Amino acid sequence: MEECWLTKPSDLPGSVKDSNTMKTQSKTPTMANVVTKHSISSELAQKMVDEAVAKARELGVTENVAILDDGGNLKAFSRMDGAPILSIEIAQNKAYTALFGISTQELFNFIQGDPSLLAGMPTLPRMAAWGGGFPIKVNGEVVGAIGLSGAPTVQNDVDCAMAALALIPEAVPAD
Repeated sequence: MEECWLTKPSDLPGSVKDSNTMKTQSKTPTMANVVTKHSISSELAQKMVDEAVAKARELGVTENVAILDDGGNLKAFSRMDGAPILSIEIAQNKAYTALFGISTQELFNFIQGDPSLLAGMPTLPRMAAWGGGFPIKVNGEVVGAIGLSGAPTVQNDVDCAMAALALIPEAVPAD
């Protein structure tokens, strides 16, 4: 077993020794330096996946459905039987792109008018600038995102995402 070179609490980085009591005081940031954020729960993420899959079945299509948390981490996922394997990554990338706070279709509509954005943004890793990715917002805060890929049309992806987003009425984009 290796011995630790820190032998007493006052040797810890960020600590100072109180000469009267020989106790250490932390120089760590206070709670005022921390941000409170909200993220989608595993339970809601799975319910949204289930709703999107149900809509895909109703439409007679197969989908890959990805839900990411607000940090871009995969929270829930389903690959329906028969959904294209290559679309797994596309679904996740659509969700990741939607963490910008707008749908992937809205992003494409925005960048297509600017040649430099149109040339540059789609080359970024995990960027997907076509329909099927939507932010999941609660009280105006992005708590996650959903991305779908695999159906024959982008509209199928959008319809399935809308079914999932309907679980959070305030998350459904206005027409």
